Amino acid sequence: MATPVLDKADAAGSPEPGFADSPYITVTFRIRRFNPEVSAEATWEDFQLEIDPKERVLDGLHKIKWDLDGTLTFRRSCAHGICGSDAMRINGKNRLACKTLIKDISPEKPITIEAIKGLTVLKDLVVDMEPFFQAYRDVMPFLITKDTNEPTRERLQSAEDRERFDDTTKCILCAACTTSCPVFWNDGQYFGPAAIVNAHRFIFDSRDEAGEQRLEILNDRDGVWRCRTTFNCTDACPRGIEVTKAIAEVKRALITRRY
Repeated sequence: MATPVLDKADAAGSPEPGFADSPYITVTFRIRRFNPEVSAEATWEDFQLEIDPKERVLDGLHKIKWDLDGTLTFRRSCAHGICGSDAMRINGKNRLACKTLIKDISPEKPITIEAIKGLTVLKDLVVDMEPFFQAYRDVMPFLITKDTNEPTRERLQSAEDRERFDDTTKCILCAACTTSCPVFWNDGQYFGPAAIVNAHRFIFDSRDEAGEQRLEILNDRDGVWRCRTTFNCTDACPRGIEVTKAIAEVKRALITRRY
């Protein structure tokens, strides 16, 4: 019986189809740059990267900052969609860079990246978040009760009562919803969707006793009635919060005073 013999090609180990192909593709990141110490005008700058399409836009920004241009400025912290600090406009839509995969945003074309709109750009992709956080503070986003004494036991709540505001507890204050709102773009005095969402979270909390105060705050000329129901905020939310629905519920509570 003859002993089977491998030919030289087989001995070298023929790769499986597609196995030898590189997973990397060439992608162009087109970033809107702004440095007030250099120029009063923003400019677009292109960077070409070799990157795995299964990586995230944030990974691409890291490659640029670490390997190509250390002056590129952007915010990020947890890099896992929890802190909300890396919200930016990617191909014209507000997204979190850490949750956006290269393969999902047409990498065969230049990927445009710019700062979120409606807030003052400080440098490159970094904006001044103070007006956003001031609106958040103004709606008193914390539990308020008439009992000034420390409770002797936890404040109990039924599962049904908890479910009432469950959706709006998911907000991570990334500002993606607020800075996707055309009303906010044109008038930075508007409270914006994120502040209203966080007011909703406490207005409908059965343990809270300051719902009337928050409703009056949002009844202001820069409050909830400025919403034009464009659904931009709902589309932009990386946590899937039904932002427009929450705003409508606050409007209904203002009319009926039932919440």
